[in-house]
Amino acid sequence: MIVSYDLLVNALIAGVLLGGFYVAVTVGISIAFGILDIVNIAHVAFIILGAYIAYIVNLHFGLDPILVGIVTLPAFYALGAVVYQIYYLSFERRGQEALRGLAFFFGLLFITEVGLILVFGVDYRYVSAIYVGPSLRLGIADFPLRMVVPCVAALVMFGVLQLFLSRTFTGRAIMAVSQDPLALRLMAVDPIRIKRIAFGISVATAGIAGALLIVIQPVEPSVGREFIGRVFAIAVLGGLGSLPGTVVGAMLLGIMESLTATFYGPSWAPAVAFGFLLLTLAFRPQGILGR
Repeated sequence: MIVSYDLLVNALIAGVLLGGFYVAVTVGISIAFGILDIVNIAHVAFIILGAYIAYIVNLHFGLDPILVGIVTLPAFYALGAVVYQIYYLSFERRGQEALRGLAFFFGLLFITEVGLILVFGVDYRYVSAIYVGPSLRLGIADFPLRMVVPCVAALVMFGVLQLFLSRTFTGRAIMAVSQDPLALRLMAVDPIRIKRIAFGISVATAGIAGALLIVIQPVEPSVGREFIGRVFAIAVLGGLGSLPGTVVGAMLLGIMESLTATFYGPSWAPAVAFGFLLLTLAFRPQGILGR
């Protein structure tokens, strides 16, 4: 097969931009699953909820969807804190967080999805913004702004979160809570409170990811199912609990999917990407940047 240089360059650019978006989608799972050991299947439902909130505000008030995602951060944080408190009181405190906790998040996923279907139906919804549609062309390279802007926003969000986790006392406590909760208690820090904060942050990132998603593509209530496998695959590929690993894993998966979809067809993209994940885990079970 003869590979066009122009096609290869643009496929790589599309893969990097897609990977940037995957960072926003996955960073919350990296916190919940990788650090807190909570298998939050409902994370994708929170993403779709964020997308619909951005759609409603954009439709009625004309506000930029990404700005809506930022403004609604406190609301999503509060939602995450409430969900964790229910999860803790119902399952974690009783030592039943494995299967019953997983069923709880599956229930949240389907309740959210059905609720959105009842309110909005199954029609695709989209937003309007000045960067949805235009592209920037530099030589042979095309940069669709509907992908560039979400990618930049996702990486900025990741940078702020990484600074918070590495430079603040609360952030370092979040990174340590799954490793040594007893040490946190000796420092007069309540591990449950730290977990509640961490889970709230993970859900807050889902709200922003939803706003980025509806910029990239139209959404309907069940579209989140497409991302369930991807978010957990990226978290495992990068290394559980490693946020830099999440970026690496997201970029690799995005590039693999883009190259495969460009040269072999979109139907092959998930198979090749997850095949790459299996090969990585076969030779490095802890993930790329896992310890």
